Amino acid sequence: MSERTYAGIPKQFAEYEKAKVVLLPVPYDGTSTWGKGADKGPEAFLVASENMEIYDLESDTEVYRHGIWLAEPLECDVNPAKMTTQVKDCAIKYYKDRKLFSMIGGEHSVSIGAIMASADMFDNLSVLQLDAHSDLRSEYNGSPFNHACALHWASKNTNLIQVGIRSMDVVEKPFVNKSKVFYAESIAMRNDWQQEVIDKLTENIYLTIDLDYFDPSILPSTGTPEPGGIGWYPTLDLLKKLAQQKNVVGFDIVELAPNTDNPASDFLAAKLYYKILTYILEK
Repeated sequence: MSERTYAGIPKQFAEYEKAKVVLLPVPYDGTSTWGKGADKGPEAFLVASENMEIYDLESDTEVYRHGIWLAEPLECDVNPAKMTTQVKDCAIKYYKDRKLFSMIGGEHSVSIGAIMASADMFDNLSVLQLDAHSDLRSEYNGSPFNHACALHWASKNTNLIQVGIRSMDVVEKPFVNKSKVFYAESIAMRNDWQQEVIDKLTENIYLTIDLDYFDPSILPSTGTPEPGGIGWYPTLDLLKKLAQQKNVVGFDIVELAPNTDNPASDFLAAKLYYKILTYILEK
C-alpha cells in the first residue's frame, strides 16, 4: 500500500478504520470520443489537493479531521462493462463499511457503477447530475456503458435531476424529463434556482459532477467544453443547500482532462471536492 494520503493529511486522519470518507481514484478514459486525457485527471486532482490549503475559511473548519482514506487508483479493465462492475463492487464494499463514498474520475462512464451501487444500498435514491451534456443515450458505439450514456440507467431507475444542461443529441429527447431538467440558459441569469432543484430531490442523494458543467472561462481543462456554463458561487450555494437539507450518500467529480500549462482547472476540482466534504460533514 502507498504511503500517500489525500492532500498530504497526517496519517492519523487517513486510516481506513477511523475515516468517515473513502476517496477512490478511477483513471479510466476508455470510451471518450473527442478530447482524451480524463485518465490523467485523478493524479492532477491529487497533486492540486496536496498544494491546497486545507483550512476552510467559510466554515472555520478543517474537514479532513473527520478522516479521509485514499484508496489505490482502481486498475480498470479496458472493457467499459467490466469497469462498471469493478466500480460498483468497490462502492458497495465501502457503503457496507458505512463510509461516505467519493470518487474522482476519469470520464463520466465511471459514474454508472457508482450510481448502480448507490441505488442498491439506499432506498428511493435521487441522482443529482451537474453537467453540460445530458448523457442519456441508451447506447453509444455499441455499449450502454459509454460516457455518452452515463445517466441513462439513472433516468430509468432513480429520480434523476439534471442541472446545467446545454448540449444533447436528438436521440436523447425521448429520455428527457423536462420537469426535472434545469437548462443552463434558464438559470444562468437567475440567483434563486437552487432551492427549486433541492425541492425535486428525495432524501437520499448521489451527486455526480461532470466538470464541463462549469463555464470554460473558469474550467477549460475538460474533454468537451461547452460555452454558457454555471459559475463557482451559484454552484456552492446549491451544494450547501443540498448538504443541509438532504442525505448525500456519495458523490463523484469526473472529466478533468488536465493541461500542464494551466493547472487552474485542477485546483478548482480539488477545491470543489473539499467544499463538498465540508458542507456534508460540518453542517
